[in-house]
Amino acid sequence: MLRLAVVAVVLSLGHTASAGWFQSPITEGDYVITNYRFASGDTLPEVKLHYRTMGTPRRDAQGRITNGVLMMHGSSGDASQVLATSMISPLTGPGAALDPASHFLIFPDILGAGKSTKPSDGLRAKFPRYGYNDLVDLEHRLIAEHFKIDRLRLVMGISMGGMHAWLWGIRYPDAMDGIVAISSLPTKIDGRNLLWRRILSQAIRNDPEWQGGNYTSQPRGFLSIMPMFDMLVQSPARLAERLKTIPQADDYVKDVVDETIEEGDDANNILYRFESSFDYDPEADLPKIKARVLAILFADDELNPVELGTIERVMKQVRNQQHIIVPASAATEGHRTQVKSEVWAIRLADFLKSIPAR
Repeated sequence: MLRLAVVAVVLSLGHTASAGWFQSPITEGDYVITNYRFASGDTLPEVKLHYRTMGTPRRDAQGRITNGVLMMHGSSGDASQVLATSMISPLTGPGAALDPASHFLIFPDILGAGKSTKPSDGLRAKFPRYGYNDLVDLEHRLIAEHFKIDRLRLVMGISMGGMHAWLWGIRYPDAMDGIVAISSLPTKIDGRNLLWRRILSQAIRNDPEWQGGNYTSQPRGFLSIMPMFDMLVQSPARLAERLKTIPQADDYVKDVVDETIEEGDDANNILYRFESSFDYDPEADLPKIKARVLAILFADDELNPVELGTIERVMKQVRNQQHIIVPASAATEGHRTQVKSEVWAIRLADFLKSIPAR
C-alpha cells in the first residue's frame, strides 16, 4: 500500500520462482486453518495463511527442523516488504547473516494482508475484529502445525513484525533461540505512532464513500492524509535534501498518493491492519522472555523517537538482551531504514554468532 512496500518480488502462484539477486529460489504455499476462533469469540470457518520460503530445512536425529527463521513484515505491506531487494539481498548472499545455505527462511503474509484471508475477500466490515495476539497465534500455528517446527533459530520482524517478535518471546518463550525486533518497542503504542493510527482510522471511517465498510467502490478521501504517514517514516534529513521548493513538495505529495492507489489495497484491509494494534501492551510480561534478544532502532525514526529513552528503560526487564540505536547518517532513512538492511546487517550477523549452536 505505502511507499515502504513499493519494491516487491514478482512471483508465480504455486510455483518456485527465483530472482537474480537471490542465492536460493523462493517457494510459495498456503496453510488453511478451519473453524478458527479469535480472542473476541468470533469465528471464521476457514483462515488461509499464505507464505513464502527460501532455503532448505535441516533436521536433527528426530526429524525436527533446526534452522528455521521466521521473518515478519510491517503493517503497511505483506511479505513482499521483507523480500524487497534492499532488505533481503544483503542478508542472504553467500556467508551473509541469513544465507539460505544454512537457514530455512519463512515469510508469511499475516491475516488481513497479501494473499492470506482478509476482509476484502467478501466479509468486509463483518470480518471478525482481530488483534496482534490473534495474528501471533496464527503465525505460531503456521510454524508449529504446518512446518512442525517446535523451536526456531530466530524470530525476526520489522515495525509491526518486530512487535509480533516481542509477543512471540512472551507467549512462546521456548519456541526460539533468538529474537530480533527492528523499528519496534515492547510497549503500548503511544505518541506519534498512536496518533497516526487514529488519524488514519478516522479518515477512513468518516469518508462518505466508506458506508460503514460496505462500499461499492473504494473510498478515496483518506488518500489525502497518506503523505503525512510517509513523512513520519522518512528521515527529516533526507526530506530536507529532496524537497527544496514548493513544486518539489507538491510533486512528492502526488507521488505518495499515486503509489498508494497503484498498490490497490482495500480500505477495509488497511483499517483492520492498523487498528489491530489495540491489544498490544507487552511491557509487563517482558521478564517471561527466555531467548536472546536484539533490538535495533534508528536515531532518526520519527515513529519510535529514541530521545524518549523508552528502550533503555524497558530493556532492563529483558534477560540476555542487547539494544542498538543506529546513529543518523547519510545512509539512514528514518523508519524506512528497517528495509535497508545494509545499514544493520552486520549487527544481525554478530548477534547470530553469539547464540549457542544447537
